[in-house]
Amino acid sequence: MNSPDQSLLGKVVGYADHYDASLLYPLPRAAQRAEIGITGKPVFLGADIWTAYELSWLNPRGKPQVAMGRFIVPCESTHLVESKSLKLYLNSLNNSRFADFDEMKSVLQKDLSAAIWHGGAVQAAVGVQLLTPEQFGAEKIHELDGVNLDRLDLDCTHYQPAPELLTAAFGEQPVTETLCSHLLKSNCLVTGQPDWGSVSISYSGPQIEQAGLLQYIVSFRNHNEFHEHCVERMYTDIMQRCKPTKLSVQARYTRRGGVDINPWRSSHPQAMPPQIRTARQ
Repeated sequence: MNSPDQSLLGKVVGYADHYDASLLYPLPRAAQRAEIGITGKPVFLGADIWTAYELSWLNPRGKPQVAMGRFIVPCESTHLVESKSLKLYLNSLNNSRFADFDEMKSVLQKDLSAAIWHGGAVQAAVGVQLLTPEQFGAEKIHELDGVNLDRLDLDCTHYQPAPELLTAAFGEQPVTETLCSHLLKSNCLVTGQPDWGSVSISYSGPQIEQAGLLQYIVSFRNHNEFHEHCVERMYTDIMQRCKPTKLSVQARYTRRGGVDINPWRSSHPQAMPPQIRTARQ
């Protein structure tokens, strides 16, 4: 079974000169999910949305082509793709020739879909969107919607996930609201390098105590875990401690190596959140 310590993450490696799908390194989701009490089928819906800003290949005449890629990885997949391996894979395309954008999109979808099911039947393919240079201008910067928790003046003393900080007004009228913070920071599970992000929490149910929620978000500051599992931990802790009837958690992490990762988890079927790009991304 693939494990993070066996991957190329944190290791010095050369870049492949030509297209090589074997560079993709799948990691099973099960072990990290088991730590938060999730076994078998996920208890949520959602996806991991990756944005690749450094995507290029050659057309049949050898002329470079560029695009921005957006890859939508279903959260029910058995595996995620280790981020450095994705970057190495994308760079292997740089000197390879493809007929057109459609062929490039087809290759990306085939390879990524095979990786996230790691030898099993592909039950849900990775969604692939390629934005051409003519579409770049439509990519606007916009911050996450919601009441900004960062306005609160409070003490923070926990720097490892502390779900006991979460509480809600169970004896009062339920509310529907969206809360956000730009103070999310966690660390890479393998290298310990910092991962910076913003998080948005939309819910219906007992009103969540805002100071405790912000302190809880800050408590991830020295925690080592992949982006996807941080969001799943948040989702699970909020659901267990605050008992909303509906819950959606999304995080937008800043890019590393030309790729950003934006996990989203929801308790109920809904449209995927708009794929805005925050100023820090």
